[in-house]
Amino acid sequence: METKKFSKNDDEFICENCGSKVEKLGYTSRNHCPKCLYSKHVDINPGDRAETCHGMLEPVGIEINPKKGYIIVSKCKKCESVRKNKAADDDDIEKIIELSGNNK
Repeated sequence: METKKFSKNDDEFICENCGSKVEKLGYTSRNHCPKCLYSKHVDINPGDRAETCHGMLEPVGIEINPKKGYIIVSKCKKCESVRKNKAADDDDIEKIIELSGNNK
């Protein structure tokens, strides 16, 4: 049986990095904090919540995709897996600019 590549999962949560209450995004699955850009390693495919690691995904860089815009590159502090996620409309642009300085 084939696993779905995307499952909408847009729940509110409390950021485990900065403690902010993160509201639903509304138009797609929310998976990172808009204030500090940290996420939790809970998905294998977006929204499936099937990952068992549950480590913190630290934002380490930014990529720019001509069609999707800013892409946040995160590295898991527990298993060192690298994940990429499209920035949301309400993400802190100052944090994004700061992360873009990490790109070589």
